[in-house]
Amino acid sequence: MAIPLVLLMVVLTGCQAVGGVDVSQAIANNTKVKSGESKQSMHINIEPDKQLATDEALVMIKRINSISLNIDHAKMKDTDTASVKGSLNMDGTKLPFHLSVDKSGMTIDVDGAQKPVYISLDTLGGAETMLPLDTKELEKQMQELSPKVLTFVMKHLSNPKNISVTPVQETVNGETLSLNKLHMEINGEELLAMVKPFLTSIAKDEQGLKQLIGDLYDVLYPVFESYMGLEGIEGMEDDEVTSILPKSKEEAVTSIYDMIKEGLDSVLVNYDEELNNLLKDTPELKTVFGPETKLNMDFFVDSKLDIRKQNMSLKVAVPASEDLPVRAVTLSADSELWNIGGAVTVDEVDASRGVMELAEGEVTPGQVLRNFDSNSFVYQFLKNEMKISTKSIFLHPSEENGAITVKNTTFVPLRYLSEQLDAEVKWTKGSKQIIVIDDMTGDEVVLTVGSSKATVAGQEVTMVESAFVGKNGKTYVPLRFMAESLGATVEKEQDTGWIFIDRN
Repeated sequence: MAIPLVLLMVVLTGCQAVGGVDVSQAIANNTKVKSGESKQSMHINIEPDKQLATDEALVMIKRINSISLNIDHAKMKDTDTASVKGSLNMDGTKLPFHLSVDKSGMTIDVDGAQKPVYISLDTLGGAETMLPLDTKELEKQMQELSPKVLTFVMKHLSNPKNISVTPVQETVNGETLSLNKLHMEINGEELLAMVKPFLTSIAKDEQGLKQLIGDLYDVLYPVFESYMGLEGIEGMEDDEVTSILPKSKEEAVTSIYDMIKEGLDSVLVNYDEELNNLLKDTPELKTVFGPETKLNMDFFVDSKLDIRKQNMSLKVAVPASEDLPVRAVTLSADSELWNIGGAVTVDEVDASRGVMELAEGEVTPGQVLRNFDSNSFVYQFLKNEMKISTKSIFLHPSEENGAITVKNTTFVPLRYLSEQLDAEVKWTKGSKQIIVIDDMTGDEVVLTVGSSKATVAGQEVTMVESAFVGKNGKTYVPLRFMAESLGATVEKEQDTGWIFIDRN
């Protein structure tokens, strides 16, 4: 959360110190941060090819370029507990949001919401629901593994040509600090040229590569072993699976190392020729990895080698075409960090008015929309842009749930149509009265089997025919009445018999 683009720094900096600043140590420190506070902003800019872009494409690109993310205050108490206050901006509209997360789930409150939205981490399918593992121990091991992987990568990367360090005075969260400004520039050609030396260096480091494989083995093998115990491999017997599993860590490390070393040697022996063939066969790559692709980064590091501030601009040149009328995409970001490793108290989202819990398969579009003011940005975006309320149903008399015609009136199974439109059906056992709750409005449609009288949102109406129970036990209702009562339209193709029901 503190440094969303730190991996870019890893890719472009080696283990060599620059101007007295140990870049590797600064990155390693960042991976060990357990608490802190920050603010950030991110913006994307798409440069269209005006000769190829249609008016519609230009409008879309302009809209994308209006999007920006501003995080006014992010707080991380520990690896499980954090909060973020900020805003998402689009088309000149500012959408404030407040998010907090803990071990159990995430709570999000946005402008216009009646209740904050809650997402349980259990609904995301955590590892504990799949494997008999100590997930806390696994998480701890993964955190310890991260700096080891980064250290190995940095060991084999060289610094870019344009890199420098300058002592500066910078303001972080209102405080003026004496920092070292690490400035880096690199273009696509230079980035591509760094790949071969990187792979060559790894191929020569037998001890380092085996150590990394061993570290990965310690963390990942128990996961693999648990998964195999539960799932097995399709088409293989248990003894066959056992035979492919390494008998010991040492055997596994040796086997994997030999495989990687063979692969690296194979790639490097014809690397230049294969790269030239690739660029020849895919000329678009010459644009992406060309001089117009540029990365500029400024990292501000304090005396403890903690990264306190960053400014970044990444421009990727794109080979424009009619399908993608874009010349370049630029991502800009900046951030400030403070109270690193200190005591942090997160700002929890106020859930005193209750929450709307999002559970897969249990929340309908109407429930989501009714949680927001109809004039709010979120409501308009979800309904008009995401079109979460849009439904299209196709019925044919030959299908199991198809429409039937009785006395020149088209009937449809009540429960089928209602559920397709996300409506809730209530039918008290032993009663002929049925209540259908409109998902979009929450209004009730009340009807009685055998009666043509019904009420819609409290208003009494008369149906062309009464609802009835068919020989198959299904309750049938007049199609047009029920569809229109639930906010849908009905059209029928006379030639084919197909019926189209649409709700916007």
